[in-house]
Amino acid sequence: MKLLVTGGAGYIGGVVAHQLVDAGHEVVIIDDLSTGFPANLPPRVTFHELSVHRVADVLTPAAGFDGVLHFAAKIEVAESVANPEKYWWNNIEGSLALLRAVRAAGTPRLIFSSTGSMYTGDGSTPFDESAEVRPANPYAATKATVDLMIAGECGASELGAASLRYFNASGAVVAGDTHLGERHEPESHLIPILLQAAAGQRDSFTLYGTDYPTPDGTCIRDYVHVADLAAAHLLALEAIRPGEYEVYNLGNGSGYSNRQVLDTVREVTGRDFPVHYGPRRPGDPAVCVAASGKAGTRLGWKPQRPDLADIVSDAWEFHRSVHGD
Repeated sequence: MKLLVTGGAGYIGGVVAHQLVDAGHEVVIIDDLSTGFPANLPPRVTFHELSVHRVADVLTPAAGFDGVLHFAAKIEVAESVANPEKYWWNNIEGSLALLRAVRAAGTPRLIFSSTGSMYTGDGSTPFDESAEVRPANPYAATKATVDLMIAGECGASELGAASLRYFNASGAVVAGDTHLGERHEPESHLIPILLQAAAGQRDSFTLYGTDYPTPDGTCIRDYVHVADLAAAHLLALEAIRPGEYEVYNLGNGSGYSNRQVLDTVREVTGRDFPVHYGPRRPGDPAVCVAASGKAGTRLGWKPQRPDLADIVSDAWEFHRSVHGD
């Protein structure tokens, strides 16, 4: 197929783009490089340095695209709280521009990079696709809004689409000579923050909350390897049916506590660093784990790299490839 990937120079978008090229698809990428990196782009793609708001410049009726995979978005929760308008503009208005272009071009398929962080509950059972959606911050609210927009578009046309709600994307891959992993500024995700501490780029690490109702008192989260996430996109692309909209939760289905992640980083890197303990952060649930049975049944998807040590090892290899030892 001929496929357009928005945000294809980013972390997950870059990994998916590499897998699409390896699968024999013709790939065109647009990315404004505000958070993406040219090094993440696969060979043999056409690249446009362009805002998603101008996607209609590329996604034209004459271009002949068979589908779009939409990753272009801002993702930092704290920034979304401090500057929600930026997130309305980038994530919602950018997606509206994309949907207008999709409709004008008659593009039949759309895959959307969504998030499991929009769900609410006590975490006593894994979150499936029927869990209550109640976004706790503007970032998650934008993703939930775009999910609704896409569902409406499918109901009004022959567009077939799927929203893939990730839990905690993690790990890294090597594609040819290219290492693809997490790089955020500032960094806000647990594993890369711990790796920065292990590498001496941070003086210490602060563990927030040690009195949760979990076996070791720290939060439990579901970490899914980015290569497994990428594979789900290719499976969903094949499963799309005209006029239908589906939601799939993507996670390993079992969680790891913050303390387990800390201990694994120390073990994998062979390095120790100071750890401080702080109070719970407002809004952090004790447990957040995905139920991915629908993706398994409908798509035949199953995580191939669920082990935390493998995830951390791959992330550490990427970190050293960028920053050295």
